[in-house]
Amino acid sequence: MRIKTKLNLGVGLLFLMIIILSLVSAYSVFLIKQDTENILKSNYNTLEYSRNMISTLDEIKLGSKETILNFEENLKKQTLNITEPGEKQATEKLMASFALLEKNNADESLKAQIRQDIFAIMKLNLDAIKQKSDIAKHSAETANLSIAIVGSLCFLIAFNLLVNLPNNIANPIKELTLSIKEIANKNYSERVHFTSHSEFGDLAKSFNTMAQKLEEYHDSNVYKLLFEKKRLETLINNMNDPIIGLDNEGIVLFANDEALKIIGLKSEDIIGKSASNLSVSNDLIRSLILKETNENQKKQPLKIFANAKESYFEKETINITITPTGEEKEINIGDVIILRNITLFKELDFAKTNFIATVSHELKTPIASIKLSLQLLENAKTGDMNDDQKQLVESIKDDSQRLLKITGELLNLSQLETGNIQLNIEKSNPYTIANYAVEAVKVQADQKQIQLIIDADENLKDVKADSEKTGWVLINYLSNAIRYSSEKSTILIKLKEENNQIVFQVIDTGKGIEPRYKDKVFDKYFQIPGSPKSGTGLGLAISKEFIEAQNGSVGVESNLGLGSTFWFALKV
Repeated sequence: MRIKTKLNLGVGLLFLMIIILSLVSAYSVFLIKQDTENILKSNYNTLEYSRNMISTLDEIKLGSKETILNFEENLKKQTLNITEPGEKQATEKLMASFALLEKNNADESLKAQIRQDIFAIMKLNLDAIKQKSDIAKHSAETANLSIAIVGSLCFLIAFNLLVNLPNNIANPIKELTLSIKEIANKNYSERVHFTSHSEFGDLAKSFNTMAQKLEEYHDSNVYKLLFEKKRLETLINNMNDPIIGLDNEGIVLFANDEALKIIGLKSEDIIGKSASNLSVSNDLIRSLILKETNENQKKQPLKIFANAKESYFEKETINITITPTGEEKEINIGDVIILRNITLFKELDFAKTNFIATVSHELKTPIASIKLSLQLLENAKTGDMNDDQKQLVESIKDDSQRLLKITGELLNLSQLETGNIQLNIEKSNPYTIANYAVEAVKVQADQKQIQLIIDADENLKDVKADSEKTGWVLINYLSNAIRYSSEKSTILIKLKEENNQIVFQVIDTGKGIEPRYKDKVFDKYFQIPGSPKSGTGLGLAISKEFIEAQNGSVGVESNLGLGSTFWFALKV
């Protein structure tokens, strides 16, 4: 039987018995009260009237009208209070005797007769009082018996509930509590055994099912979880980049061996400690947990003395969020700080800058000598040349001019790397810039049979720009687009005017860029994971600096699998 049914039956029966007990008690009291009221109303009043008449009879004298009226009044009340058998006849007899007494109030025999009649009435009422007292006594005894029986039943029911109900509820709860404690102590083999078909039986069944699933889960997954945890720790420790993990409260969860080396602390000194507290005595940790306040600060690499030399690292902070089961809102569970070692790229960058500066400087002298020699050859005093010789001289002249131009570009690039950008800002025709860039990459595009199409608005205004450096940027955009586009595809060069600016767009149909990488493609040394390692990741960074130095802006729009659109804008 269900616990709820037991409670309803037990409490309901007890409540019903209490109601019956109350009704029996009230009814018994009512009967006793009614019997008592009958005695008072019927018999006691008659005795009172009879006593008054007897006392008045002794005072009746000749001519005493007041006494007679008093007797008549009590006699009249008696006639209205006739309740017992034979009392009416006795009262009528008394009235007849009193009528004779009124005619002859000196007759003592009539007075004696009247007394006898009054005593007869009193005797009838006394007998009735005794009889009614017996009835009231019987009613009281019956009431006591009924109340005792009903009260005993109530007591038995209440006692039964008091003894059995708490145990029926408390014992299963106690057993269940002990079993829950065992489960909490990871004793998943614990079971509860309630054989009843009550709610506790259902609870025991559900609990045993839960314990069985926990036992299965524990047996099947704990080893795997520990193994995967060990695998993950080994993987992180074998990574060449320093990695530090923080929870959402800034507590250090893990730090691989590379991170411990550059921080200069042991694992037990950092794991489980607050990064804020550690930063008080460790400048490197302070710089790692410091939030970037602006974009420029974010771009600056960290120079750290590690592995007995100065090394350069680029910090990347990855915020980790999860969506709890059954919820829709994401919550932050911590951060992972990755320090990417860019020392090799930095060294290559320094070497490249020095090489560019050296080569540019060294090439200027032989190029000048070649130009001077060409001028001497063209001079008639040197001697006449045939047509073939003239054609060769012209070819050498064009090549030397092109070589001189390349040398100038290398000098500009070295200026950029050293922070000394020299710009020649002038009115520049956007159509000319676009055509120049297309011609520069035409051979590269033809090798992959890629079609280059210029889509320019009519009557575009000139831009305030360094045409050579702007052309270099557009060439870089086109070179990248050709590199990542498939053969026989199309690349669109679009020129349009927006907000008093001329926007140059290079639209390709390549594989596109993942959203998480779009904000990093213009960073120095950054290369999209999985892309061909054909450069040092400086091209787009240099392009950005060239355009921003001309008060322009750059950007990219891309969807994975749908191609990319690289653009820059310059003021008209």
